[in-house]
Amino acid sequence: MSQALSSHAAAMDRIYRWQRAIYDVTRKHYLLGRDRLIADLDPPPGANVLEIGCGTGRNLIVAARRYPQARFYGIDISRAMLATANASVKRAGLQSRIALAQGDATAFDASTLFGVAKFERVFCSYTLSMIPPWQAALAQGASVVAPGGTLSVVDFGRMQELPRWFNAAMRAWLAKFSVTPRASLGAAMANLDRFAIEPHDLYRGYAYYVVARAL
Repeated sequence: MSQALSSHAAAMDRIYRWQRAIYDVTRKHYLLGRDRLIADLDPPPGANVLEIGCGTGRNLIVAARRYPQARFYGIDISRAMLATANASVKRAGLQSRIALAQGDATAFDASTLFGVAKFERVFCSYTLSMIPPWQAALAQGASVVAPGGTLSVVDFGRMQELPRWFNAAMRAWLAKFSVTPRASLGAAMANLDRFAIEPHDLYRGYAYYVVARAL
């Protein structure tokens, strides 16, 4: 891992070393759209599903319970978060169907990490807003989508229909956790080669949710 990426991993560990214990409880009220993304995944039987930036493993566990016919994989750059995710997966009794590994979202080798090169479903849930080179992470995610598969992203939106005071206060608060909403996320998704996109602004622009289907 490069020095810059090692520094990012260390920063994520510092932020979440203590927060990870209460992360799922505190985030459920404002990481909106995650469950819609999971409900829309609908992987075919035998599908491989990858979450980039899996955090505590919450989404993978919900998805694995919903789709018992699929196998799930997750990467995260934070060892602290992965420790929590591994414990949660084991506690849920899903360690035979969920595999986790430390990986850089911008340059992971899925074949080396998991023995799987392509995935029928790839998703990022409130991940790109925490990755400085987020365009590279988006491109990397697109590169491991199997033909006919999907790349789904949900993250903070432009909040354009919400009061200005709320928008400003929310952005200032998110900045304390190194979170930056990506105003050009929609344009970046639309520019992905060989993908057709289905974009959605959720909750008056609070969240942006898009499904990109490989052609």
